[in-house]
Amino acid sequence: MSATKSSNVVWHKPTITRDLRQEQNRHKSTVIWFTGLSGSGKSTLAHALEDRLYHLGTRTFVLDGDNVRHGLCSDLSFSDDDRKENIRRIGELSKLFLESGTVILTAFISPFRTDREIARNVTPHGDFIEIFCDATLDVCESRDVKGLYAKARAGVIPHFTGISSPYEEPISPELSVDTGSKSIEECVDQVLNLLVEREVIQPLTGPAVAA
Repeated sequence: MSATKSSNVVWHKPTITRDLRQEQNRHKSTVIWFTGLSGSGKSTLAHALEDRLYHLGTRTFVLDGDNVRHGLCSDLSFSDDDRKENIRRIGELSKLFLESGTVILTAFISPFRTDREIARNVTPHGDFIEIFCDATLDVCESRDVKGLYAKARAGVIPHFTGISSPYEEPISPELSVDTGSKSIEECVDQVLNLLVEREVIQPLTGPAVAA
């Protein structure tokens, strides 16, 4: 895979800017980056949050780890180098969604801090929200309906995060959510409250977002 950038490629400035799209949408765009072990609830939380945001009139899109590996990243394995490239691609894709005025929700294990920082650094300052889905390995294994952890412990699946490959927890995420013990509704409320605090969406009323 070549890392050489062509000198003939020039960034084309759009006529319809991110600011104009945000004004039309009546909300800001941002990147919400869910990270955590397999089974920690990243995808479940991302889709539940998207459902709530959709009904609030927010333009959203979820990038799910498994779905992306069916297409955009189908050529990548789970080696450390390919995991790094996987996250690099998602970071760049998220940046494009950000320019479209969309609230982009990503659900990837993204096990290495340096790779998450790369994704953060390609995103304009303040537009990257890292959310740690905090669930213990025991809890994640108990939720493993696909039997992936069992296969990893048996050596059938190599480079499996939490078993034969490390997971580096965020040191200072924008939000840490206890997905191991809290209900999905409570977790969604936490994220919504953060989005209101950061003025991504308008203030909400009613018990649905009680802290």
